[in-house]
Amino acid sequence: MFASRATLVASGSRRRLSPSLIMQALNDGQRALLKSVLEQRRGELAAQHDDTVPAGARDLAVQEVETSPADKATVRLLNDLALEAADLHANQLRSIRRALAKFDDGSYGLCEECGKDIGFSRLQARPEAALCIACQTRIEKR
Repeated sequence: MFASRATLVASGSRRRLSPSLIMQALNDGQRALLKSVLEQRRGELAAQHDDTVPAGARDLAVQEVETSPADKATVRLLNDLALEAADLHANQLRSIRRALAKFDDGSYGLCEECGKDIGFSRLQARPEAALCIACQTRIEKR
């Protein structure tokens, strides 16, 4: 008995997965695997954040010098991109830390919207996911 929506694209071919495989609660081995992936990503992001990201507007990636207006625009663009990258790193790090905190309170793998289990395949792709596919899809359609 397979659901028509529950398909997986694997190496160009489509095969169906049973709904029980998609929405099944995580076992201890899966939890340990996902936790180690999250801890590894946290370490990588923290190292990148410390090494490459400017601390704030006063620590700009490119310093402005008196040059032509086109050069000033380029400098501003580069600094805006560096600040945007800093925000992205900070947001990723925050979501990973939040996911790791859920291991402590026992709520990891549960959808924050509906409370159902988030499928292992979704968590393998996005271990920091806070919503199941159905709730994430519904929110994205708004």
